[in-house]
Amino acid sequence: MANKEELVSKVEKVIEQIRPYLQQDGGDIEFVEITDDNVVNVRLTGACGSCPYSTMTLKSGVETAMVKAIPEIKSVEAVNI
Repeated sequence: MANKEELVSKVEKVIEQIRPYLQQDGGDIEFVEITDDNVVNVRLTGACGSCPYSTMTLKSGVETAMVKAIPEIKSVEAVNI
């Protein structure tokens, strides 16, 4: 099991790989935190923040890529802070 710093580093790398696809559509994604139970909280911004398909993008795109790359991750959730 990776420590928290390693997980954060891996999560940020996955986000960097996903970011260009979201930016093509005028959106973006920001890493917020990893909870103690390995849930990644992110903030969708720009067009992604108000897009009706953002939940689908988050779950079928971002979460799928994240869990595939980092099996320790349980899920990815959007937070609005």
